[in-house]
Amino acid sequence: MDTGFAHAPIGILEVRPDGVVRDGNDAAETLLSVDMGTVAGESIATVFPDSVEGRVPQAFETPDGELSVEEYYPELDRWLAVDLVPAEEAVYVYLRDETDNRRREQQRDALQSDLHRLTIGTELIADVLGDLVAASTREDIAETICTQLGGTDIYEFAWVGERAVGAETIVLQAAAGTTGRTLDRIEAALDDDADLPELRAIERGEPTVVASLGEDESVPEPIRRAAFADGLGSLLAVPLTYGSSVYGVVGVYATERDAFTARERETFGTVGEMAGFAINATRNRSLLAADRVVELTLRLSDPATPFVAATADTDARIDVTGVIQQGEQLLCYVDAATACRSVEAMATTLSAHEAVTETRVVAEHDGGGSIELMQRIETPLGQLVSQGGTVQSATFGAADDRIVVELPPDEDVRRIADAITRRYDAAVLAKRERRRDEQTTGAVRDTVTARLTDRQAEALRTAFFADYFESPRGSTAEDVATALGITGPTLLHHLRAGQRKLLAAVFDATDEQTDSGRSNGDR
Repeated sequence: MDTGFAHAPIGILEVRPDGVVRDGNDAAETLLSVDMGTVAGESIATVFPDSVEGRVPQAFETPDGELSVEEYYPELDRWLAVDLVPAEEAVYVYLRDETDNRRREQQRDALQSDLHRLTIGTELIADVLGDLVAASTREDIAETICTQLGGTDIYEFAWVGERAVGAETIVLQAAAGTTGRTLDRIEAALDDDADLPELRAIERGEPTVVASLGEDESVPEPIRRAAFADGLGSLLAVPLTYGSSVYGVVGVYATERDAFTARERETFGTVGEMAGFAINATRNRSLLAADRVVELTLRLSDPATPFVAATADTDARIDVTGVIQQGEQLLCYVDAATACRSVEAMATTLSAHEAVTETRVVAEHDGGGSIELMQRIETPLGQLVSQGGTVQSATFGAADDRIVVELPPDEDVRRIADAITRRYDAAVLAKRERRRDEQTTGAVRDTVTARLTDRQAEALRTAFFADYFESPRGSTAEDVATALGITGPTLLHHLRAGQRKLLAAVFDATDEQTDSGRSNGDR
């Protein structure tokens, strides 16, 4: 081979027109992983590695033998740019390694694809969250999720399942997108109570990913086969959660393997929580709008309840007066009749319970007082609230430990009761459906304002119309007090007393204790 060719920075093969290799330089040996001393005299088809098209050996079968191609060679794990240049007595094959350039292009394309997917996905999730806020029923919620996710070009289809009435099984609620055979197999697996990734997501309470549908043996075989036939590569199962309650699951399927990035999984987790919040909100709206309610009375003697543990083996009594769910916590206000113990001692006993995170004595009087208590949602009382129940009363003490909750009539009361009695030391004492009292707006207003003294009503009315309760305030306390011809402290006293009575009417509390300590001037 010519000396200039021998030391060229690119690979060069000298080949006879009939395709027999004569010689090659060092760079060609390196690029092709061959020994020129060994392969000289061999056919180019033997020397040159296989590619998908095999175009280099084929080029020597044509009259001119010219070729310019860039191909991937699996045996070498290398991209080569190949140019065939015919001469008088030979064909010269020029080789350049394009692997690094190709990989940079692939990385760039992958980043652009990820950016495109992220942009679409972010917009999509924003649309889903926006529509969930407007959804008024659980059916609307399921349809919203499926339509938005299944109708995009980055996911193939989506389905939503919810718990069946009176059972722990999941029934398909809605689906959208190109479902193919896979959805039929999913429905069949749900009927057979098979172990699906979606069901595992419900059990764990967190998103579950299957990166390769065709190869993951944790997926039932009929679904794997159907997914392969439908060209599906991966799935993401997201539980619909609110607090500790799991209402159902959404399964999202994509054509690519390992299609769901860590960012997507995190974002979909937010969708699941938002959907769970929306489902819980529809339950609460249903309860508020219902003219009939189901009243469930349970005896609860499980020490997992802080109030049961605090009153055990004593003559103390605790009445729960208010319950407010705050995410994974339950804020409770209780009246404690402590007999021989102080209310501080009762608060200390409650704070020692593993489910209690914080206590505070609100008020103290002879024989007891009121306590503010924060407990984890993973308690019987928390489970009832997170399942959509409204606590009407809850009393704990030596005589009896019982809770009365209200549920909308279309709620799955049996499942909720079974879940509590299976998990805790509890029993259903009564269940009845009753009609709510119907009152006109005027009757409600008259009932509420009848609790106020003339001075309280006058102070509240004046402050209201003076925009004292607006933010920012239209009038200061001094302005309102001047208008009423009273001092500022007296105004605040009347406002607090009146507001307490109004809130007591709204939350069905009594104001006898509040009134008992007030001066005659307040009445």
